[in-house]
Amino acid sequence: MKRKITTTIDKNLCIGCGLCVKVCPDDAISIIDKKAVVTGEFSLGCGHCEAVCPSNAVKVGFTDDTQLDFKNFNKPKGWIKHGDYDTQSLVHLMMSRRSCRNYLEKEVDLSVLEDLVKIGTTAPSGTNSQMWTFTILPDRSSVLKFGDEVLNFFKKLNNLAEKSYLRKTMKFFGKPELYNYYEDYYQRVKEKIDEYEKTGKESLFHGAVSAIIVGCEKGASCPSEDALLASQNILLGAHSMGLGTCLIGFAVEAMKNDKNIKKLINASENEDIYSVIGIGYPDEKYQDTCKRRKINPAIIKL
Repeated sequence: MKRKITTTIDKNLCIGCGLCVKVCPDDAISIIDKKAVVTGEFSLGCGHCEAVCPSNAVKVGFTDDTQLDFKNFNKPKGWIKHGDYDTQSLVHLMMSRRSCRNYLEKEVDLSVLEDLVKIGTTAPSGTNSQMWTFTILPDRSSVLKFGDEVLNFFKKLNNLAEKSYLRKTMKFFGKPELYNYYEDYYQRVKEKIDEYEKTGKESLFHGAVSAIIVGCEKGASCPSEDALLASQNILLGAHSMGLGTCLIGFAVEAMKNDKNIKKLINASENEDIYSVIGIGYPDEKYQDTCKRRKINPAIIKL
């Protein structure tokens, strides 16, 4: 991704150490007459040069110093060097995060949700594109209205899936999606929709009182990866702030196939949605961390 360079260097402050030259992925800085000079036309805007400079001589205009000002805790100062963190504590947080499907009715303050979005933006992105999109559903009413549209999509999908000739014909012609949906999801979805319509028990968001929808603008080099990395940051950040979360895959699938749902949240046509995160104060308490099935990674020397 070519981005017009916004880097500036104060020659009066520059000590000519060359560290900015070393870390620049675009080779946009050179040492001339013992001073760092911007010699490139394009830059990722990653800010490595600014962060590595020991004399505060480098500034990158692409970044905004206020973006990571949080409302519910102070922005950390300084950089944690490689290896200078407690790995056990980090892994403990990761292992303690679980998908939450039982929530208290307590609302989540909007400032907390906004902080979670900012936490999401600390994730890496392909070529530093930072083309994520975030939509906050701040209250239970908004979550339910959104959820109703998602359920309407699946009601229509179930009606199609019930037509055996249709799903079998599509499978015969190499489009097995409807057939597979009927085999794997139809009955369960039908039961949950019927339960919601008869009793009001909502099983899509499991009672979550708010949500964050994470997408990415078209044109990003790794849109799905970018959005999901940001989502993982939000999940971990939420747990550390006392919140429970759950990824709502059915909502993502519905939005891929129903433009009306995207319109409901004012998503642009230039935006694709990759995750929907239900958020709320958990009504769950566990005694142990997660466990995982055994994985045997392939080890290949080439």
